[in-house]
Amino acid sequence: MNSPQNTVLLVRDIVTRFGTHAVHRGISFSVQRGSLVGMIGASGTGKSVLLREIIGLHRPSSGQVELLGCEMWDETGSPTHAARLAAVRRRFGMMFQDGALFSSLTVAQNVAVALREHTSLDDALIDELVQLRLHQAGLPAEAAHKLPSELSGGMRKRAAIARAIALEPELLFMDEPTSGLDPITARGFDRLVRSLVDDLGLTVFLVTHDLDTLIGATDRVIALAEGRVLADGRVQDLMRSQDPWLSQYFLGRTPPAAQTKGEPSYGS
Repeated sequence: MNSPQNTVLLVRDIVTRFGTHAVHRGISFSVQRGSLVGMIGASGTGKSVLLREIIGLHRPSSGQVELLGCEMWDETGSPTHAARLAAVRRRFGMMFQDGALFSSLTVAQNVAVALREHTSLDDALIDELVQLRLHQAGLPAEAAHKLPSELSGGMRKRAAIARAIALEPELLFMDEPTSGLDPITARGFDRLVRSLVDDLGLTVFLVTHDLDTLIGATDRVIALAEGRVLADGRVQDLMRSQDPWLSQYFLGRTPPAAQTKGEPSYGS
């Protein structure tokens, strides 16, 4: 049910310009708690830029982003806003496209970074939480002591998820989470992300080009085109759209049957 109480992300009239070039021309949408939302768009539509604006890394030219009740770009620079921003950043996790793990730290040390920086927990409890996060991310216990360079691509992405959920966030952002993975590994990753929503109650917002992720894992898809939201709805509805870009994007794919929440389809 869409309601202000259930809304964890509200994007209103975002405009982004680089010089005279407008990337976003008034983007608006909301994300509800406990959902898995995918964002798609052609190259150059500013998907990753928008993601950075949402989490407070890039200031839009105009518009508002309200994340977990915090206005991300209001009164930027004031001490009060800085404190609120620091607090809200502890309530969401971010998985960047390449994982962005610290190469000189083991997997366990990577996951522990946020716990050591933002909590006063003792070492023993941090170690227990690290093992829990690795388990939730589907990694074997022995992966904890390996460096990122010693892991496969799929395991590195799972390690990145473990780090992103270290502080038990309410909301998880992901940028192209299955890029570079083989189809079998990618579908296993989809199942993991879906379980974070269904079993742990996280809200997930991801940018992806992976059609199988969109079809098999998402509750809803937002499509960007020409600086605006072209479509926003269930993937099966977007796949039936007569819009030329969407028709080409989903060319040859059959819309899935409507799913009951909690019973996602992982077929292709």
